[in-house]
Amino acid sequence: MTTTSISVRTSRQVEMVDITGRVRELVQQSGVTDGLCIVYVPHTTAGVLINEGADPDVMTDLIAALDRMVPEAASYRHIEGNSPAHVKAVLVGSSATVILAGGHLRLGTWQAIFFAEFDGPRHREVLVQIIPR
Repeated sequence: MTTTSISVRTSRQVEMVDITGRVRELVQQSGVTDGLCIVYVPHTTAGVLINEGADPDVMTDLIAALDRMVPEAASYRHIEGNSPAHVKAVLVGSSATVILAGGHLRLGTWQAIFFAEFDGPRHREVLVQIIPR
């Protein structure tokens, strides 16, 4: 098992970055054909998710829905002023696991892996662990 990382630079406060291609490259480089691929974000104001990657409006709608659920202006007590980012990261989650079969990520037809930034713009790290079967 090896853990590798992907560097992600965001340009907006809230942004969804498709990292599927970069994760695929790491899987191919690993030589593992069957097993699991874990994608993990070690940040408290960012996350990772799997959802539709074919239509960018899906991520736009997701961001808008999260903004409605977790408004910027609320009675937060965290003094840094980024409480909404922490709450959104909890809702999205910090990891995703994808099955590997035949050397490929077993994502659905429309699925993609996204890095979710909630406190940007920033430079972030995404960890990828590939576990052979």
